[in-house]
Amino acid sequence: MIERDSAKLLLRFSEQYPVVTVTGPRQSGKTTLVKSVFKEKPYYNLEQISQFEFAKNDPEGFMGQMPEGGIIDEIQRVPELLNLIQVFSDKKGKNGLFIITGSSQFELLHGISQSLAGRTALLTLLPLSLHELKKAELLADSSSRNIYQGFMPRIVNEKLNPSEALDFYYRTYVERDVRNLAEIRHLSQFQMFVRMCAGRVGQILNMSSLGNDVGVSHTTVKEWISILKASYIIFTLEPYFENIGKRLMKSPKLYFYDTGLAAYLLGIENENQVITHPLFGNLFENMVIGEFLKYRFNNGKSSNLTFFRDSKGNEVDIVYSVAQHKIPVEIKAGKTIREDFFKGLQYFETIFPEMPYGKFLIYGGKDIQNRKDAKVITPETIFDEFNKISSQL
Repeated sequence: MIERDSAKLLLRFSEQYPVVTVTGPRQSGKTTLVKSVFKEKPYYNLEQISQFEFAKNDPEGFMGQMPEGGIIDEIQRVPELLNLIQVFSDKKGKNGLFIITGSSQFELLHGISQSLAGRTALLTLLPLSLHELKKAELLADSSSRNIYQGFMPRIVNEKLNPSEALDFYYRTYVERDVRNLAEIRHLSQFQMFVRMCAGRVGQILNMSSLGNDVGVSHTTVKEWISILKASYIIFTLEPYFENIGKRLMKSPKLYFYDTGLAAYLLGIENENQVITHPLFGNLFENMVIGEFLKYRFNNGKSSNLTFFRDSKGNEVDIVYSVAQHKIPVEIKAGKTIREDFFKGLQYFETIFPEMPYGKFLIYGGKDIQNRKDAKVITPETIFDEFNKISSQL
């Protein structure tokens, strides 16, 4: 099993709260993580028909199986259990009783806010990080391979064919479960919509344009975007804004939680096609931003990432907040560093000259360099570099 960076955090949460809720995409490793950390706890999977029917038809009898708590997987399938967990936890008055998981933010977090507010810690587990792969000696030797195969544990660990595995994932989860969740009737339009989202990875989200291309209304696009976000398929990065005049960019940028799925939806069938694809730079950017998200979530923190862009086209891919200070991060897929790579960072410094934690350029090469304009690092060193910054706080 690949050691997960969030394992210690999960254990600490269980010592401080009666319930720990682990959310994240399907096949991100939630079940493996919770079962490995809490080996002694009884385990129940509501994806299994027998367990689902038992919990649905006799929730009190189902909960009676675990007088000392347990692990309940995909609990959003029977949200009625959350009320019983609340009653049981309050009665017991102990921490670490229940570990519950779910892969739908909309269903699960709505139920938690109603029943378990103040009683549960929340941990978001995304697919494997570059740091975790590096520790496990499973890191691919090229960015194109990492992008193509993605970061779902089973695909990486069992060396599955990414195109095949992600095709199965897409058809069984996105086309079936997500479609049913949204009660989408027109499958062909929804399929086109998801693929159109992949074609806009790393770009400003224009809902009107997306709706016109798919043939649906702006309202429908907004609803489908919300469903894909709640299902951990996509996420958006909001523009940075903090009293520097008027907000010049209102729309967010669109990314996928797993680059492998984005590559599959773009029709990429092997890693050689990644580097020649017109969206290679966007996919590389997606991978890097995903690494920052994983770093934050694996440390129990929410996303603090934004991007900067003004009306003249000056842009910085990530603005990473540290208290009142900002760390600008530029992302370039090129393996050879060019002077124009630093243009956005140089401009950002003219607006925010006080940057005690420096500026960063993350690129597709191998060398780490300390330059006058920024520290140049690689995607797999993000964890170490930003850990150093966190240790200074």
